[in-house]
Amino acid sequence: MKTKKIALITIAVIAIFLIIYNFFLKEKKADFTLFEVVKGSVIQEVSETGQVQQGEEIKLNFKTAGAIDWIYIKVGQEVWSGSALARLDTNQLKIELNESQFAQKVAEAKFNQILAGTSLEEIKLAETALKNARQALQDTIDVSYEKGSGTLTTVNSIQKIYFTGNDQESIIIKDKKNEIENVLIETKQYIDSTKSNPTDENIDSAFLKLKSALEDVYADLTVIRNVTENVNYRNTVTLADKTSLDTAKTNISTGLANINTAQGNVKEAEDALTIKKAGPRQTDVTYYQAQVEQARAKVDLLEIQIKEVTLRSPVRARVTEINKKIGETVQPTSNDNVIVILPADPYDIKVNIYEEDIVKVKIDDPVDIKLPAFPNQIFPGKVISINPAEELIEGVVYYQVTISFENPPQEIKPGMSADVTIKTAQKDDVLIIPGAGIEKKNDKMFVRIFKNEKLEETEIQTGLNGKDDLVEIISGLAEGEQIAVPK
Repeated sequence: MKTKKIALITIAVIAIFLIIYNFFLKEKKADFTLFEVVKGSVIQEVSETGQVQQGEEIKLNFKTAGAIDWIYIKVGQEVWSGSALARLDTNQLKIELNESQFAQKVAEAKFNQILAGTSLEEIKLAETALKNARQALQDTIDVSYEKGSGTLTTVNSIQKIYFTGNDQESIIIKDKKNEIENVLIETKQYIDSTKSNPTDENIDSAFLKLKSALEDVYADLTVIRNVTENVNYRNTVTLADKTSLDTAKTNISTGLANINTAQGNVKEAEDALTIKKAGPRQTDVTYYQAQVEQARAKVDLLEIQIKEVTLRSPVRARVTEINKKIGETVQPTSNDNVIVILPADPYDIKVNIYEEDIVKVKIDDPVDIKLPAFPNQIFPGKVISINPAEELIEGVVYYQVTISFENPPQEIKPGMSADVTIKTAQKDDVLIIPGAGIEKKNDKMFVRIFKNEKLEETEIQTGLNGKDDLVEIISGLAEGEQIAVPK
């Protein structure tokens, strides 16, 4: 019985040890792997299964609007793949391209200037501007004090002429005169002390002291001016003396405005110098980088449009129709077909592409073709037409794409199935990471960087999404950094 009890206790101890080990002592395995940000190629592909069919006529139209400048072929003529068939006028596009290329250079120059930071010459100029602003403030303090000091002469004169008695008005005037005199004496001592030690801090203190003094003087002048309108003195104090008081108040207001302006100029100069020394802000870098990318995109678009003003045959074919003349205007959305050709090769592939993928596909995109009847072989081809009319298949929208063979096998037959992979885009020598490491939050994308033995979240901008879950990184990461990818 005792042995059984010992055994039970032993089992309990082992169980407790295992619990402690698993939850506290055993090192927990990370729920992620680390991926190093590297440069490589991102290839975007669209894969689908289609069917080999007898070749049909291909209807061709321009991708951009414009007036036809030249037609190179005639009906019945044989043309090779890539042969020029017709061309649009390019004068306006070339003007726009020149303007866009100039705008791109300006954007790149501004971006490079931001990246380079502030030059020593610019910092010295900013320091000189601050020094000049502080000197101007000191000068303005002196001039504004003189305006306040001149006020005391006016008040002394009025007090001696009109307010020499012991009545209430005379007592008020005498008190206000003494207040003005005392505050000006104290302020003068402060200003003189600053001149003997003109540090930035002392000048700022003198500004605050003078500003307070002028505000007090203005308040005292307002009281004195109001007393001159009391019943006992309204007709005693002359209009000329009342005007002198009004002028003194105006001078004080002007002095206050001037020192406030001068102090504002000092603050602007200080802020400008701080910005110059701080270097480029990330917000500025991001903004000007976006400007460069926008300008480049505009140039790329116009270059593509100029390239596309020449209508070319996608395959070796015979021209069966020419439906436009030189000088006529065409629209890319028009249902009119400028030129119709009949391919020389008897077979092509029809494939239906899902609506979310069709926007990636373009004419002339290269294609890898696999035919089950010819295992272990890949036949090159390319996209030669995209039907603009949608097809509804089991409630899903598709668009029919026609793909031609470069060298079809002789034994090919209509009706054979074909697995096609359309290479819709490719970018080389770009930063790439696995898409599994990207998290989306409120329309923004983030990754977790492994830095200083811990994970830090950072925002990124992505570009092309490619096969094998590889994603192009435009900004937010640098080559060699490591990100966490969930297992």
